[in-house]
Amino acid sequence: MSLRVVAFTGMLALTIGYSASRPNIGVAQTPYYAGKTIRLIRGGGPGGSGDFQARAMMTFLTKYIPGHPAVVMEMMPGAAGRRAANYLYNTAKPDGLTIGSAGGAVLPGPIIGLPGVKFDIDKFIYLGSTETGHPYIFYTHKKAGLDSLEKVQRASGLRVGAHSVGHSLYVTARLFAYVLQLKEPSFVVGFTNPELNIAMERGEVDARTTSNIDDLFRDGLVEKSNFHAMIMNPKGRTDPRFPKLPDLLALTNNKKVGQVVDLFRAFQYPRWPIHLPPGTPNEQVQILREALNKTWKDPEFKQTFTKLMGREPTPLTGEEVETAVRELPRDAEVVALYKKLADAGPLPSH
Repeated sequence: MSLRVVAFTGMLALTIGYSASRPNIGVAQTPYYAGKTIRLIRGGGPGGSGDFQARAMMTFLTKYIPGHPAVVMEMMPGAAGRRAANYLYNTAKPDGLTIGSAGGAVLPGPIIGLPGVKFDIDKFIYLGSTETGHPYIFYTHKKAGLDSLEKVQRASGLRVGAHSVGHSLYVTARLFAYVLQLKEPSFVVGFTNPELNIAMERGEVDARTTSNIDDLFRDGLVEKSNFHAMIMNPKGRTDPRFPKLPDLLALTNNKKVGQVVDLFRAFQYPRWPIHLPPGTPNEQVQILREALNKTWKDPEFKQTFTKLMGREPTPLTGEEVETAVRELPRDAEVVALYKKLADAGPLPSH
């Protein structure tokens, strides 16, 4: 320990002496992030794909950011990621030391006017996304006795579980219920992903949606479930393990529903947007974007992501996420129908 201190002291003295004649060099030699800690604000609870994908990239941020800062995750569940997004937008210091991974449900919030939104998605600074969408599957627990789509449509009072109002699992649950014209369904919210699986097992809810199909195989839930339909996301992407599941839009001729599903897909295209508070200095933005771009190309990241998520990453750069956000469809009539599906009120009439 003493040798390291002596060596460091000597180096410091040499640096200061050199800087007397070249004042800018000494400052430049110390990376901004050296000795610092980056907080990754995760807009959800532990478990589930949002948690796993964030953990997959944390080590690589430390690896590729000059100065190799520590990266710690802080869970901030609430309002389908809107609480975390509000914090990033209004409270977090724009110093490059707080990064948001609030969740894909953040993008719809301001556009459809969800309650509690106090942020502007067009003003966030985007660093990238680990994925570009993924199919959503609607399924029931075998205890519900619904082993066909026809039985699902004949059933009354189906209890459909989700995380929270406005969350992608809530929106997709109501999309399926709307298109399938389920009879008097109820939507039970307030679960994390592991809790929702337990609720299914206990018979507290009958049905749910998921985009993390790998969890079903990993947790042994495939044998306990009946699968009924999917939403291709992006359009044309299916899951090869469920080749015969019909796409939701094959079950309706309603053009407006098709536009709503397209809007949902657009919201989900940057599946896990990673963002910074507005006003973060460009120097830090470029450092972090470059670190993530290197992460996406690292074979070890691909292995880590695949191990945690059960599928390979399909990342986007910060510039690509910015473009996707800027080009989000904002047609008033389509947004109005989407809002009814994302809200807590009754399903809209056909």
